[in-house]
Amino acid sequence: MSISNEKKQELVKAFGLNPNDTGSPEVQIAIWTEEINNLVEHFKVHAKDNHSRLGLMKKVARRRHLLDYLKNKDENRYKTVIAKLNIRR
Repeated sequence: MSISNEKKQELVKAFGLNPNDTGSPEVQIAIWTEEINNLVEHFKVHAKDNHSRLGLMKKVARRRHLLDYLKNKDENRYKTVIAKLNIRR
């Protein structure tokens, strides 16, 4: 389940280093988290949707790789993103 452009722009403003920043790890992690949350809500209604479940697992893995990268690069930014997005770790 993708997110709307308006929601994506809100995430860029909240997590980006500047208003046009779409490539920083913080913004990408925020976008992946929003998509993951949307899929989790989808599975509450459609529990047997295994094709979408595969997509969810891929998104979680990509977010995990970005989080690992950010942790190795700058642990303070990593902790800030984890706290803002309320991600368990």
